[in-house]
Amino acid sequence: MKAIISVIGTDKIGIIAKVTTILSEQSVNILDISQTIMQDYFTMIMAVDLSNMTCGFNELKKLLEKTGTDMDLSIKIQHQAIFDAMHNIEYGSDQHE
Repeated sequence: MKAIISVIGTDKIGIIAKVTTILSEQSVNILDISQTIMQDYFTMIMAVDLSNMTCGFNELKKLLEKTGTDMDLSIKIQHQAIFDAMHNIEYGSDQHE
């Protein structure tokens, strides 16, 4: 199972280290990562593989959210299928452009 993690907030030292340490400790493999700083705002999106994860999805979600709260960031994790469904709009055959 794959998931998407998003991290948004004011840039500060240690954001990537904190998030990747949690993932490493839970045996979550990072498949892809995109990170940028827009003015003073840090944004990062990660695609991760949860197939060897040593904790439950909800526990990982709580660990990431707690880190987000501690660092004044928004850290969200979604199953890839949910992320894809939320970000893809398909038109039915009866729809016109």
